[in-house]
Amino acid sequence: MTDPYQQFKSLRFERNQPGVLEIVFDGPNLNAVDEEMHSEIPAVWPVVDRDPDVRSVIVRGAGKAFSAGGDFALIDAQIEDYDVRMRVMRESRDLFYNIINCSKPIISAIHGPAVGAGLVVALMADISIAANDARIIDGHTRLGVAAGDHAAAVWPLLCGMAKAKYLLLTCREISGEDAEKAGLVSLSVEKDDLLHTAREIAGQLSAGAQEAISWTKQTLNEWYRQQGAIFEAGLSMEFLGFGGPDVVEGVASHRERRAPAFRTERTA
Repeated sequence: MTDPYQQFKSLRFERNQPGVLEIVFDGPNLNAVDEEMHSEIPAVWPVVDRDPDVRSVIVRGAGKAFSAGGDFALIDAQIEDYDVRMRVMRESRDLFYNIINCSKPIISAIHGPAVGAGLVVALMADISIAANDARIIDGHTRLGVAAGDHAAAVWPLLCGMAKAKYLLLTCREISGEDAEKAGLVSLSVEKDDLLHTAREIAGQLSAGAQEAISWTKQTLNEWYRQQGAIFEAGLSMEFLGFGGPDVVEGVASHRERRAPAFRTERTA
């Protein structure tokens, strides 16, 4: 039988336990998300959902990071090319809904930086486990665009509106340990225990009552489905920003390792 995961070239897959699929971000620049990976991350979840041999999933990053977010080439392409911007917007929408609709429980094992599209997977996983020293950052407003890919719909449910606004408006980094205290992740553990803990929980879920687990997940995810209008509004505002001047300055300041000089007046 053909391996259904052969179509995905930017993701690595491992099967280390019965019924458990491990999806590994494994790429250059701390597993930064390029155009190919950005298209594959949302597309993998329907395949997982249809795979009869998978009962639970672990998502993790190779090397020193979970994922360092979108690479500059992808960001430049969104700024310069309307068609690319619309495609990435569509993929971002698919990522949100495909994770929600995947019937298999998803566990994220977060270490090092977790940013961008990788952060969407990390925090929307059904069980999110972070190393104590993991670095969780939603850097959208620092880049010059709205925090729209999942954060407005998801973060207030996880850590409350006050904390969500503080972290999203300021782009403050939060450690895995503090993220657990805030309710942003399910669990925080020592870095050396991260993968063992994720595999232990995945094995427990793989051996559990599959319909009961799946139906519980699907019922709880109605909370996310109810936030659909908020998600769509945030997504639209984010990608509207990719056509504006602030994101150009945001990218330039990142490249030049300096503070950004954004406009101080709004036009809308």
